[in-house]
Amino acid sequence: MKVLAAMSGGVDSAVAAARAVEAGHDVVGVHLALSRMPGTLRTGSRGCCTIEDSSDAWRACETLGIPFYVWDFSSRFKEDVVDDFIAEYAAGRTPNPCMRCNEKIKFEALLDKALALGFDAVCTGHYAELIESEDGTRQLHRAADWAKDQSYVLGVLTEEQLRHCLFPLGRTPSKDAVRAEAAERGLSVAKKPDSHDICFIPDGDTRGWLAEQIEMRSGPIVDPDGAQIGEHDGAEAYTVGQRRGLKLGRPAADGKPRFVLEIRPKENTVVAGPKELLEIDRITGIRLSWAGAPVPQASTGEPFDIDLQIRAHADPVPARAWVPLDPQSPAEEAELIVELGAPLRGVAPGQTAVMYQGTRVLGQATIDTARSRDYQAAGALD
Repeated sequence: MKVLAAMSGGVDSAVAAARAVEAGHDVVGVHLALSRMPGTLRTGSRGCCTIEDSSDAWRACETLGIPFYVWDFSSRFKEDVVDDFIAEYAAGRTPNPCMRCNEKIKFEALLDKALALGFDAVCTGHYAELIESEDGTRQLHRAADWAKDQSYVLGVLTEEQLRHCLFPLGRTPSKDAVRAEAAERGLSVAKKPDSHDICFIPDGDTRGWLAEQIEMRSGPIVDPDGAQIGEHDGAEAYTVGQRRGLKLGRPAADGKPRFVLEIRPKENTVVAGPKELLEIDRITGIRLSWAGAPVPQASTGEPFDIDLQIRAHADPVPARAWVPLDPQSPAEEAELIVELGAPLRGVAPGQTAVMYQGTRVLGQATIDTARSRDYQAAGALD
């Protein structure tokens, strides 16, 4: 099989490519240039797309004896990931840029180009497992090492995309085992630190970076009853669940800390209140997609049981979901309604809700609304 190995410059993608070579595939390595700042260098262990990463990817391919190329996806990355990130924050939502990058860059733009060039599959170092079901369709499952499981960020992949994916690390018991294997293979990235944070905000200061992209205006911070308790310097830079940086002028009557409950960008208002009002029991999702064949209930409107995960490393919670039938709306506009069996705290519109049944990833939706019964009872939400 002709395989295109996406080489991030890290240890995971290097070992994944090595295993693809060892399996007898015809492998070509490619590093994606996502930044138009070629002089950008790694700061500590932050980021994943620097000039150093490109060099590390090249050295790994040299060691493996496979061709290496750099593809410039910077324009597509800016449009689909960076600009989307800014627009979502400006609309009062909290996006997941890594999820959008997987959806639009690594498994849309990259895979489309790979298939057009005659490759059969794209190989990455993600920790997730692909299993072929009895009817021949592919299912996405959690990795053997739950501590490193990355199936959450792959929840945006479609059945067609899964047919052209390789995740060689899915059954690996631990990251330590991957590093040991890299060392045995003579890969120089064996001890390279993991990347973290948002790659296009290398210093990790999301608020400061957003202030340079969005025109921030000061406005009121109000409590759930609408009484002003402080002033913010830009509602777009806040996110639901945030505690630090509120600068409240009036202490709460009970003396307890207050948290961001809601962002109202049209009113340029931030709502803050007690922690218990962050507990969410109902979610509405949009941009629904299925990772493999949809569950049968998706076409009937009947409810189905799931475990719901809203962050990459969060614990899933039991829930019941359904897809309301609306003959007037096309399938791509279908909504997902989720009633949680246990409350989740600090859920923000814009986050991604990924559905599981056991280890299998069913699909995902972007959170449009997150509702708390207690908050509704206080009259703060419709």
